This record gives sequence, C-alpha cells and structure tokens, in this order.
Amino acid sequence: QVQLVESGGGLVQTGGSLRLSCAASGGILNINVMGWYRQAPGKQRELVATIRSGGTNYADSVKGRFTISRDTISSDNRKNTMYLQMNSLKPEDTAVYYCHANLWGESRGDYWGQGTQVTVSS
Repeated sequence: QVQLVESGGGLVQTGGSLRLSCAASGGILNINVMGWYRQAPGKQRELVATIRSGGTNYADSVKGRFTISRDTISSDNRKNTMYLQMNSLKPEDTAVYYCHANLWGESRGDYWGQGTQVTVSS
C-alpha cells in the first residue's frame, strides 16, 4: 500500500521560510503527477503546485515564492521524496498542506498524505 508522509510544517513569522517534505513509499511508484494542496479553515482545498516529467505548475498566489521539486526516484522504483520550499510566507499561506500523488500501473490511483500544519504569524 502506497503511503505519503508529510513533514516540515510549523509556525513561522511573516516573511519567513519553511520546507515541506513528502516521502512516498510502499509500492511501485509509477508517477503521473505529484503535488501539494492546502486547506485553510472554512475554505476548500486548493492546488498549490504540481510536478510531473513535463514540468511544474503553480497557483498564482504562490508563484515566485514557492518552489516544488522531487528527488530522483529510488532504483527499485519504490521510494521518492517531494519538497515544497516556501519563501516570503504570508499570513494567508496559513493552512494544512497535503501531499498528493497520482500513479499508474500496479499501484494506480490517487494517494494523499495526512497533512502538515503551516501557520504564518503577522
């Protein structure tokens, strides 16, 4: 069973930085796309950034401040880690951040992490 585990959230002041990590493991990782989403209190979950072999995509609200990246997948195709470097953080970035992966092949389907809280104080 594929699992995604996020880490790196926390409390930071306005203008600060955080780096989120998402460790994927537990199955054959044939990755179509991986991404980060966030959900603030009382709001719907929204896309933050995605990464696939063809490139990256960002929400307008985070362009120029956030950078998504991914390690080279392990030789057995069973482990991979994705990151979200967040700079110049704003209070409106406060949310629970979720890691997502869409896989094809043996482990095909959509997978979500448990979420990590990011709080930006003003």
